Amino acid sequence: MKKIVSLILMTTMVLTACIGFSSCNEQKTYTIGICQIQPHVALDAATQGFKDALIKEFGEENITFIEQNAQGDTNACATIINDFVTKNVNLILANATPALQAAANGTEKIPVLGTSVTEYGVALDIDNFSGLVGTNVSGTSDLAPLDQQAQMILDLFPEAKTVGMLYCSSEANSAYQVAEVKKYLEQKGITCKDFPFSDSNDVSVVSAAAAAGSDVIYIPTDNTAATCTEAINGAVLPTKTPIIAGEEGICGGCGVATLSISYYDLGYKTGEMAVKILKGEADVSEMPISYVDTFTKKYNKANCEELGIDTAKLEEAGYVAIEN
Repeated sequence: MKKIVSLILMTTMVLTACIGFSSCNEQKTYTIGICQIQPHVALDAATQGFKDALIKEFGEENITFIEQNAQGDTNACATIINDFVTKNVNLILANATPALQAAANGTEKIPVLGTSVTEYGVALDIDNFSGLVGTNVSGTSDLAPLDQQAQMILDLFPEAKTVGMLYCSSEANSAYQVAEVKKYLEQKGITCKDFPFSDSNDVSVVSAAAAAGSDVIYIPTDNTAATCTEAINGAVLPTKTPIIAGEEGICGGCGVATLSISYYDLGYKTGEMAVKILKGEADVSEMPISYVDTFTKKYNKANCEELGIDTAKLEEAGYVAIEN
């Protein structure tokens, strides 16, 4: 009898240990909702970087991405977010300001990480923003040193008297960047003129007006502009008006130079934040907005040659050609 009881106890212990071992080593699976405002080079790179960081940590077989693109329609962002909430995804990536705003309004429970968002205080209407949202929202910022971008205009075009500010009036973070760059340039005695366009329908007309009325044009990290670089280029090149852009994608399409971040690296950093949240190593409400610390001076070789800008001097000054 004692042998039988001992055998039963031993068997029970072995089974319990096996079950425990299995449950401890069972890989969790996650469903991630990705809402991107529209397709263009910078945002696409940020989304890819985000996905790669999660795949590296958890394995492609353990991550399901529900990837939706609003095609520039801000109202569609709300519909996409509501679908994610209905599906009870584990985490939401909001790529660009309109997507972030929709996600912040759409859920208070699901962790939301923004990326390709310049200033979270402006995007979420938070006064005296300190860098911590303090809710279910955090993320990464694509803010480059705006004073250095403004100084780039002065360094490359010292004879310029008037700088045109070309941006989409419906993008709050574009208006923020323009205001900061204007402040810097006006302190240096430069006249700044605003040339806002409402959407892609009037971008060509407004761009042509900016080209005719400016010595140099500045375009911030503007999502609408990023999808309309061909139209902007067509309107501006005939007057040989140079464009300084807020990011590499816009510069590659219609600019001559930029001080830009890597949007892939930005998305990857956002993905690393997501890993910590999903593994329970961090609380999204306690995660401050994260910034990149590497910026690169780049130039558009084709446009520089078209405008007669000496690319050899740019390279001597540390600029790197954009690879198209």
